[in-house]
Amino acid sequence: MTAYDAGTSEAANPLKQLARFGQSPWLDFIQRSYTESGKLKKLVEEDGLKGVTSNPSIFQKAMGHGTDYDPQIRQILEHQIVDAGTLYETLAIHDIRAAAKVLHPVYEQTAKVDGYVSLEVSPYLARDTGATIAEARRLWLAVGAPNLMIKIPGTDEGAPAVQAAIAAGINVNVTLLFSLNAYKKVVEAYIAGLEERLARGESVTGIASVASFFVSRIDVKIDREIDDRVAAGDKDAAALKALRGKVAIANAKQAYEYWQDVVKSARWQKLAQAGAMPQRLLWASTSTKDKTFSDVLYVDGLIGPETVNTIPPATFDDFRDHGKVAQTLTQDVAGANKVISEARRLGLDLDGVTRTLVDEGVRGFEDAFDALLGSIAAKQAAFLGSKLTTTTLNLPADLDAAVKAELETWRTQGNVRRLWDRDATLWTGHDEARWLKWLSIVDDQLLDLAKFEEFQAEVKARGFRDALLLGMGGSSLGPEVLSVTFGRHEGFPHLYVLDSTDPQQIRDFQDRIDISKTLFIVSSKSGGTLEPNILKAYFFDQAKKVLGEQAGSHFITVTDPGSHMEDVAKKDKFWKIFYGNKQIGGRYSVLSDFGMVPAAVAGLPLKRLLDSALRGEKSCAASVPPAQNPGVVLGSVLGVAARSFGRDKVTLLASPAIYDMGAWLEQLLAESTGKDGKGLIPIDGETAGPASVYGRDRVFIYLRLSEKPCEKQDEAFKKLIAAGEPVVTIELHDRYQIAEEFFRWEFATAVAGSIIGINAFNQPDVEASKIETKKITTAYNETGRLPPYEPFARDGSLAFYADPKNAAALRVGHTAEGILKAHFARGRAGDYVALLAYIDRDTATREWLQQVRLSVRDGLKLATAAEFGPRFQHSTGQAYKGGPNTGVFLQITCDDEVSLPVPGEKYTFSIVKEAQARGDLEVLGERGRRALRVHIHGDLKSGLEKLAQAITAAV
Repeated sequence: MTAYDAGTSEAANPLKQLARFGQSPWLDFIQRSYTESGKLKKLVEEDGLKGVTSNPSIFQKAMGHGTDYDPQIRQILEHQIVDAGTLYETLAIHDIRAAAKVLHPVYEQTAKVDGYVSLEVSPYLARDTGATIAEARRLWLAVGAPNLMIKIPGTDEGAPAVQAAIAAGINVNVTLLFSLNAYKKVVEAYIAGLEERLARGESVTGIASVASFFVSRIDVKIDREIDDRVAAGDKDAAALKALRGKVAIANAKQAYEYWQDVVKSARWQKLAQAGAMPQRLLWASTSTKDKTFSDVLYVDGLIGPETVNTIPPATFDDFRDHGKVAQTLTQDVAGANKVISEARRLGLDLDGVTRTLVDEGVRGFEDAFDALLGSIAAKQAAFLGSKLTTTTLNLPADLDAAVKAELETWRTQGNVRRLWDRDATLWTGHDEARWLKWLSIVDDQLLDLAKFEEFQAEVKARGFRDALLLGMGGSSLGPEVLSVTFGRHEGFPHLYVLDSTDPQQIRDFQDRIDISKTLFIVSSKSGGTLEPNILKAYFFDQAKKVLGEQAGSHFITVTDPGSHMEDVAKKDKFWKIFYGNKQIGGRYSVLSDFGMVPAAVAGLPLKRLLDSALRGEKSCAASVPPAQNPGVVLGSVLGVAARSFGRDKVTLLASPAIYDMGAWLEQLLAESTGKDGKGLIPIDGETAGPASVYGRDRVFIYLRLSEKPCEKQDEAFKKLIAAGEPVVTIELHDRYQIAEEFFRWEFATAVAGSIIGINAFNQPDVEASKIETKKITTAYNETGRLPPYEPFARDGSLAFYADPKNAAALRVGHTAEGILKAHFARGRAGDYVALLAYIDRDTATREWLQQVRLSVRDGLKLATAAEFGPRFQHSTGQAYKGGPNTGVFLQITCDDEVSLPVPGEKYTFSIVKEAQARGDLEVLGERGRRALRVHIHGDLKSGLEKLAQAITAAV
């Protein structure tokens, strides 16, 4: 017969006989099917069971296996978007309430002495007093059962939490007690908590507590030390062997002796007269680990008045079968004291053992909780299926092993929780905590959903045909992804994004829109960025020509509170002002108003988008262990590959329908990690080739849209995987899951930054180019001309510029081909080539840039970045200047056929673009980068053809 099946109603049942000696048998076990089948109730009725305890290990066994909990999990996931921790807690509370209901008659029959069910606070909080107190109060209210006990660990930090909980009228089970000293602190905490209530004039009746004194684990440790010493021929072998299996019970008897003195004290008697119940000792960890001892040793040997023994199911059955009932706890106390004295004489470090056991107990419950939450997270992901993106890792064995080791490090150090706790020491210990509001922005936006939906309705009502967003970097790249991915929605304007100072590109956008039917979105976090300000000035001037004094009603801004742009918007009577959050950096802002306002304007279904983002957030939650946490897994692959294997070229390829994700990811990765000579170098959109064209510096990311995949890409990645290249495939089941990936990649980038060892939230090198640009534009405003700037070489329509050091290295070439050959020859294995084109970004120039980059990649076997300026300065530019010095840069500029004025300034957009190109090249040179500029004079098309021929010949 087992405890899982039935009890016995026989009068000779040893479990029932325990009541004659004042001891209450509790069951150290809980499981839904056990309660629902009536087996728990049978134990109450037939075995005299008087309570139930649970802990993370017990719940891990119950929830982590089988299908008992599947129906409730499915029901929850059908109606809510939750993290694994919330899911666990919902399941656990259901079980605790059900068990409490079964035991409630015992609670009433014993006048609140027994009938309790215990639920433990998160084991992660064992060393945090304040958090433990808050958790105890929260769980007490959440369960809402009078016969609940909240389990609080008896650590040094736990004792004050016990006092606070008791003072708040919460029943407490103090767990993980091993030593008499720790127990004394807990007794003091219990009494002090009751005294607090009494001093406030509050009742102390009906408040119950037990102190869970762990037993058998002490013998396991002590006996192992005894066995080792005996085996080594210790001179005291006989005396040592005489102590085997005795120290734990002797230790418990000393604790009980202390309890007896406490309840006799005048201090306790005062509380007792006020109606207080004594805190009973509860014997825990009472299964026998050493099979040479009786299987009921720690039940038989600890029977005494006003105590509890919480018994595991197998031991429960064993005691029912052959337990011996007698008042053993008060027998031979002198002998127990002698055992402890003898242990100390023989150098058995009982104090050290108990300290170790506390640490191991905390760690053990953390490990069990990690396993439990991991099981729940895995089951949750399986049940959600295509509602979540799917990640598949194909990594070389050495990288795979290193990533798994990193994930285990993150687990044991609690790094996911540290990240969510805004612990700056996870990075560099500076100002990182100030920049982490993006972690909770999705929740905020869902609470604010009505604001966006009302605005969306207003936009539709006004009948705009076009919307033109003016911004740079984080203010424009996210909205661009939304525009390109989702296109135009019926009844809403077509969303365009302009992030260039190239006059031809500005004119192209101006020609696409009808200003009288256009809503302009000026997007600038700081409000002082050059490009959004001058683009606003230009289009506001154009709008005034068409709309007159009503021009402002066609403009809105998204900016941080108190910014220059806010002042501009108020002065020019913008229709609306939306605010960003100062604790979110630009590249992490896509789910803030900087992304949501353009999404609303474009007519996107906002709830669907935010729900997708929320799934991303909950998948990466603090409660999701690293191995099941998609953000941590991805971040670990990126961080470990770069840090330990030199694989820092993150090669991003996406299905055509979501291709623009790469542009957003470029900024996120490069600007977050590329600093202090370290970092990830994103390689976006470089068409997949055979494995032979790649070095050993790549990690491939395949963003695959399963509803519209590309067969050529699928085939190319199969070949890369077969060749042993590291490939991470992220499957999006519909386009709206880009929002889930927005959050996941932000989280992964923060993780990778921690692993690499940098501050993932600053951009120390971005400002350098802005400073140089401002010097040049200021000089132009003052003098009416640009500072002198002479090429070091010419070849027909192509002129070449560089700082003195780079020019000296490249003068060996006398033709375009020769100069370029000398430049590219400076690239070594592990380097990359960046083509930085300050030209109109249209279909033709994008195709040209792609063809040229592929010829460079295939010729040099180096990674290639293909960028348009000046937009890349607000994206990958940080990594180019502050990251590893592995870049070979070719800047491409041209004569502008179109000249557009900047209202209120002497300089034009062409002058600004030239200043930006010069400033950036100068900073690259100052940073010791291998940088060359080629300027195309005259016709751009023929100049690009000539340059392409020269580059192809050079590589």
